[in-house]
Amino acid sequence: MKKILQLVSDDFEDLELWCPVMRLREEGCIVDLVAEKPGMYHGKYGVPCEVTMSFNDINDADYDGVLVPGGWAPDKLRRFPKVLEIVKNMDRDNKLIGQICHAGWVLASAEVLQGRKVTSTPGIRDDLTHAGATWLDQPVVIDGNMVSARRPPDIPEYMNALVQVLKNSAL
Repeated sequence: MKKILQLVSDDFEDLELWCPVMRLREEGCIVDLVAEKPGMYHGKYGVPCEVTMSFNDINDADYDGVLVPGGWAPDKLRRFPKVLEIVKNMDRDNKLIGQICHAGWVLASAEVLQGRKVTSTPGIRDDLTHAGATWLDQPVVIDGNMVSARRPPDIPEYMNALVQVLKNSAL
């Protein structure tokens, strides 16, 4: 059974957080929601998310991957050294990293994009290319352990790619 971390901060894009959580749980994964501190967080459209663990409560070695939501949450998440450490460790250990829309900001700050192929919302294309990535205008891009998607309409393809990478991983 795979264990996945879903990073949370206020102003996440509601669909980009909840669709992956629900879909991976349907696949039998354990998906733990983690944030700066336990409590209630809200998406851009007001959907609540209760978090019971902080970034510092978890050991990322116990997980098979991490998901970064879009919305404005990534701009907040990338300010936490522990979040950047989690992303770097997941990349180093070739574990799943899922990112959608503005989530690429976290990966750029974690310095894991050099030489990688990714997609995102077009608005952060320059940020990702300046971090060393090759940006592609495609609904979903898979580059090894990294799965990226542009925006909410791409969620069905994003979910299929996340599930495919998890099923094909040797974790």
